Parts: sequence; C-alpha cells; structure tokens
Amino acid sequence: MRPARWLHWIMAVLVLSVIPAGFTMMNLPSGPAQDRFFDIHRSIGFTILCLAVLRVVVRILNPPPPRPANLPFALWLGAEVIHYALYTLLLVMPVLGWLASNAFGSAVRVYGLFTLPMLVGKDDALADLFGVTHQRLCYLMIMLLVLHIGGGLWHGIIRRDGVLSRMLPHLSRPRA
Repeated sequence: MRPARWLHWIMAVLVLSVIPAGFTMMNLPSGPAQDRFFDIHRSIGFTILCLAVLRVVVRILNPPPPRPANLPFALWLGAEVIHYALYTLLLVMPVLGWLASNAFGSAVRVYGLFTLPMLVGKDDALADLFGVTHQRLCYLMIMLLVLHIGGGLWHGIIRRDGVLSRMLPHLSRPRA
C-alpha cells in the first residue's frame, strides 16, 4: 500500500538522521551549537512520534499482506517481532525524550514553531532516569535497525523472493 510505503521511508530518513544528531549533541560542549542540536533532535523526535501514530493507524486500517508462502514461519515470526519492537520504540522513545527534556528543565520547541506542554516539572532524578532509558533504548533501536535493514537486503539480494520489493517506494505514476 502506497501510504505505508511512504511513511516507512520518510520515517527511515528521520530515524537515520535523529540518531547521529543525538550522538552529536551529547558530544558537543555546552553552548549554542549543542542547544541547536538538541532543538533539531527534539523536533525530529516529535515528528517521528506523530508519524508513528499515523503509521499505526494506517497499519490497523490496511493490514500488511499475508506471509509469503515461500517464507518459513520462523523467519516471518522474527520479522514480525522486530517490526512490533520498532513500532514500540518509535512511540516510546520520543515520549521518553520529551519527559527527559522537561525533567531537565527544558521545554521542547518544535522547529521553532510551537512549544510542547511540560509533561513533568524539573526533577534531576527523573531527568537521569528518562535520559538513561532513552539512551539505552537508542542502542536497542540501532540493533533492531541493523537486523531490519540486513533482513531487507538479504531478501532483496540473496533470496530474491520479492519481500523487499513490497516496501520499495514506487515512484512511477500509474498509467491511465
């Protein structure tokens, strides 16, 4: 389905940009450059959260195709577990980042356009808890992304079973 494909690839670009932005911001000295990276990271994170909610709605309304007959059940089950784990992280991680920012005492401004409500007040212990959890889940996200991308490439290059092509965006227009 076309909306699911486009959401997949838009989110892929966002996730693959928010992760390095996060590592960069944490390794910059305090100051305007680090603040800018935090703003970018938070804005992209909020966009990911909104798109993840939309993606879940699209998936509920338009379930994915059934397991291909030539795909062993164990491989399909592994892919399903990874997909649901990724969906969960795409919903949970932005909220944890939002909570961590608020507990640190920072408001979340989205692309300089508006400010999200404060979910919690300043609390150093909560900031550490939410921040460390967000960071650890980032490493889990990276591991799942490696498995997801590797699985897609394995299907496309090694197995050539059509599984990868089901999610590739089709840029050509349908003929009239």
